Parts: sequence; C-alpha cells; structure tokens
Amino acid sequence: MKRFLLLSLLITVLILSLTSCGKSCSINGVDFADCAVVYSESDTDYAKRAAEYVRDMMEKCSGGEVALVTDAQASGADYEIVIGETSRDISKRLDAECEGVEFAILSEESAIALKGDYFVIAAAAYYFIDTYIGTESGDKAIPLGESVCTPVVKDAKNYILLIGDGMGLYQTKLHDYLTDTSDYSDGEDLFYGYMLPYIGSARTTSLSGITDSAAAATALATGNKTKNKTIGLDKDGNELLSITELALSLGMSAGVMSTEDQMGATPAAFSAHTTDRNNDSEILDDQDVFVYEKGGIIECNYNQYSERGIAYIEDTITKTLDKLDDNEKGFFLMYEEAHIDKHCSSENLQDAYLALLRFNQVIARFMEYT
Repeated sequence: MKRFLLLSLLITVLILSLTSCGKSCSINGVDFADCAVVYSESDTDYAKRAAEYVRDMMEKCSGGEVALVTDAQASGADYEIVIGETSRDISKRLDAECEGVEFAILSEESAIALKGDYFVIAAAAYYFIDTYIGTESGDKAIPLGESVCTPVVKDAKNYILLIGDGMGLYQTKLHDYLTDTSDYSDGEDLFYGYMLPYIGSARTTSLSGITDSAAAATALATGNKTKNKTIGLDKDGNELLSITELALSLGMSAGVMSTEDQMGATPAAFSAHTTDRNNDSEILDDQDVFVYEKGGIIECNYNQYSERGIAYIEDTITKTLDKLDDNEKGFFLMYEEAHIDKHCSSENLQDAYLALLRFNQVIARFMEYT
C-alpha cells in the first residue's frame, strides 16, 4: 500500500510538472497562448514563411502553442501579429512608404502589423522577434505607433556570393519586360537585385581580351585576372588561392552550388586548378580533394531537375545552408545560375528568361535566409 501511495504521489508530481512547464510570456499583458499570428491566405511564400518563423519563435520562448491562421479565418485571439498584406484592418492602416529593404511596423492596443515588400517581410519578422520577443520569459512591452526600419547590419560571419553567368544589364531588363506564371515565378515582374542598397558595374575583360567563364570565375574566386580557359591559375600557371580554400583554411565551412555540372567553369574555379577548363579528369580529382580532404561541399547540376520546379532547388539550398551553418566560425558559399549565359549564347529568349526567373527566386530565398 505504501509503495502504491508513493507511486501515486510521484505520478501526481510528474503531471503537475508537465502542466506547468510553460514559461510566462506575454505581449503588452496578453499571454502568448491568447495570441495569433496571421498571414494572407493568398500569400503562400514570403509572408507565410515569415509568419511560421514568428509563431515558432514565440512557441520556443513560451514553451506553449501559438495559433497560426490565415486572414480568411477568425482567430478568436486577444492579440494578433499580422504579417504582410492582409485583409485585416490594421494592415490597411499601416500605410508607411517602404523602399528597397525597408520594412514597417504598426503597433496598436490589440494587434501589431508587419509590412515588407517580397522577401523583406522576413527582415520585419526577424526584427520583431529579435527586438521584442527574444528568448526570456516575461511581458514584452511593444511601444504603440508606426515606424519604418531597415535591417540591422552586424559584423558578417557568413558570406554568400550569387553569380548570374552572362547576366548583364540587358538580361535583368529582359526579366522586367516579360511576365510569366511558370514554376520559377512568384507572379512578380521585379528583379530583386534592384532592391539591394548598392549596385555597381565592372569591366570583365580577361588577360586574353573578351573573357570566358573560366577566366571570369577565376577572377571572382581569387581576385586575380588570368587567361581564358584557365581555372584557378595565374597567367604563368601558378596556383591561386580561392576564397573557398581560404575559408576552409580558417576553419570555416565552404560550399559551391550551381545549376551547371560541377566540372563547369564557374564551380570548377571555386574548387579546382587546371590549365584548361575542358580537363574534366583534373577538375574532378581536385574536387575530390576539395570535398573529401578539405571538407568542402559541392551541390551542382540542377538543370536536369527543372521539371520539379523551383521548390526542389529551394529545398536543396535550405539543406545546404543548414549543413554550412553548423560551423560556429561561419561559412562561404558560391551559388551560380549558369543557364542565363547558355541560352543567351544560343539566342533562346524564352529559356534565358526562365533562367532569370529561376535565379530571381534563388536571390529571394537567400535574402530570406540572411
């Protein structure tokens, strides 16, 4: 009998412990459990992912569940965090003008609204969590009113280089002039590179004159001009240290991604050294060293998966970033869209445009992550 009573007491204590494990977290006096995160039913990309992030971080802070609903649903919550353009009244009252990577926040007694164009809504969501929610329990006091913010620039630990092979100003303008609803499009006709705060131009001649991808990629990977067809070597055939090799030597992670085959000139320049871009066996040998001895990552040849749509590439990007981000010292990653150049060279307007659409979505995905 005593053993039975003792066991009963232990079970009771365990149940009480489980039912009281949540932390006390609230927004302006409203418990997280009585809050809901709201996004537009029509936005299944940027705003939805931002809303899921806000919900996940609030649950992580409180240890309890937080409702996630679309604006077509009644939340029944005492307090709503509204993400992006929705049918909620607070979204309509948030009319601040945002340009580029700016985002806006409106805080009222029973709701807060976040606004940011395209992938910038991710910056608004991160700012909201980083500034007001955090990880500690307690009441989160959010000042009432409207404000426009820009992402906070911190010392960089991770570095991502995105290359559109053969992509000049005329190619980006082509993106703007055509619209499409293919798997590679989110329905917008804006090239996202225009939203970034700094835009410049550069002369791209190699030591042979008009550059090819091998010399151009070597210049980008090493900071040194070289002769056409050359991969990772100077004009005299001496090996040049690439930024991927530099990162690995510093204990960072490094990755190479491309829609091209891994022996293609651009991914090769970031992972190999050879006198001729067509020396596939030498490139593969160097890439084996890059991966198996130095610890680099190579993920290439996505064009064969084009029928699976952009979702497949985005999923691979996410998995690769997860691997690279495990390193506390940071990482360097190069991503190339190779088929802009290929289709322009063959004067294939439609496929060049589709490659631009695909690259545009990749830019947005990396910006969301950042």
